[in-house]
Amino acid sequence: MNTVFLGPPGVGKGTQATRLAAEFGVPHISTGDILREEIKAGTELGRLAQSYIDDGNLVPDSVAVDIIRHRLTKPDARRGYILDGFPRTVPQAEMFEKLLEELGDRLDRVIYLEASEEVLVKRLSGRRVCRDCGKIFHLVNMPPKKEGVCDLCGGELYQRPDDEPESVRHRFRVYQEKTADLVRWYEDKDRLTRLPGDIPWVETYEMLREIFSQSPAGGPEAD
Repeated sequence: MNTVFLGPPGVGKGTQATRLAAEFGVPHISTGDILREEIKAGTELGRLAQSYIDDGNLVPDSVAVDIIRHRLTKPDARRGYILDGFPRTVPQAEMFEKLLEELGDRLDRVIYLEASEEVLVKRLSGRRVCRDCGKIFHLVNMPPKKEGVCDLCGGELYQRPDDEPESVRHRFRVYQEKTADLVRWYEDKDRLTRLPGDIPWVETYEMLREIFSQSPAGGPEAD
């Protein structure tokens, strides 16, 4: 059940991966979360990653792969995992393949959630976040009871700069440019499954459940 999720910002990768992970008993591994955890814990990898970030540089592929290696060797990943946020480029994917060979493992599938630019702009530009507790709302899908006020703590709701329409459009185009080759690379290997990310999330989730239920791991009841 080793799976990679691909898709542009706002397409719902995190939401779908979290629910699938809980149902099928495998970890949802977000590379961004791992990086923050390693840095917070002060591990050797975390300190190395922080040194690049402090200098205003991206974390090198070799460091990212080492972080993934460390995470995949933990006991909870033995039955499989859903990897979200890595790989992002073909060179990273090639390094990931070599890592899996070293671990005596393999990647079962790559799920690519697709959505149009306009759908993602509408989805993300309606998001509002509480300044105090971090609770996320949406002006259309999950509006607060009182405009501009958090239901939980009464804090002020605001729109993150990354969620402003022009920023969303930029992020979408950058993502498409950077991952086009990666998507083709996995398609050529017959690993990629395209699913719609611009329909109601429950419909996409049912498609994902069907795919995962037919996995080599045998679904939720596997040993």
